[in-house]
Amino acid sequence: MKDAYRFPDLASIVRIVQITDPHLFASDDGRLLGVPTIQSFQAVLDAIQQEPFDYDFILATGDLVQDHNREGYHRFAQMVKPLKKPIFWLEGNHDLQTQMHNALALYAQIQPHKQILVGDKWQVLMLDSHIEGIPKGALSDAQLSWLAEKLAEYPERNVLIALHHNILPTNSAWLDQHSLANPYQLATVLEPFRHNIKGIIHGHIHQEVDSEWLGYRILATPSTCIQFKPNCDQFTLDPLPQGWRELELFPNGTIHSRVKRLMHNTFLPDFNGWGY
Repeated sequence: MKDAYRFPDLASIVRIVQITDPHLFASDDGRLLGVPTIQSFQAVLDAIQQEPFDYDFILATGDLVQDHNREGYHRFAQMVKPLKKPIFWLEGNHDLQTQMHNALALYAQIQPHKQILVGDKWQVLMLDSHIEGIPKGALSDAQLSWLAEKLAEYPERNVLIALHHNILPTNSAWLDQHSLANPYQLATVLEPFRHNIKGIIHGHIHQEVDSEWLGYRILATPSTCIQFKPNCDQFTLDPLPQGWRELELFPNGTIHSRVKRLMHNTFLPDFNGWGY
């Protein structure tokens, strides 16, 4: 695993954009349940560029592609290039790790680092929760050991943790079977550093959440393509527009965050679709 990426000279408030679950295809006309994912992702990127939010870097939290094609990762890299900011990524359940690593390594803007040191107050730790070929997630012993090591390395820093899979249940039976399988192993690692952990962000569930788990703030972010309707035991799509998240990390450990969505609901899904 790469050494830490350091931002030594940022302003006192760190600003981050999170994008997640674009589900890109190799072909221009690839659609996920009726939504052309390349076009919806481009619309989100265009909207981010039009926002006054002066962010420092981007976290892309998994499921970058849908059809397991290397070309999808190249598309992602080419599409985010105009943002001109460092991009850090992690794997989702739809990603193929080897293809993802090899393709994204070709682009200098896209960073392989999973530990991001920001000034002298914050670190961001990105965890790999994907299990190749399986929708649900888990944190391996190696990931948990790495997390414990990095938390102990900087005991004075505030911490934002990112992963793909949800920890909290969504009250949707079809989706909750695909959540993180070992959340309490994660909790055991976090407990000695409880005062450092200021937030945990993820994707995967294609919906907005700002809640609490064992005293930790949990933030989930909408997809840049289809949205899943909350509190539905059967697979159900939501007509809400595509979105992203803005985060502001303050030196005292406070996190201000908001979800932004496209102004116009141009990319409606096929509501008769069943699963993805």
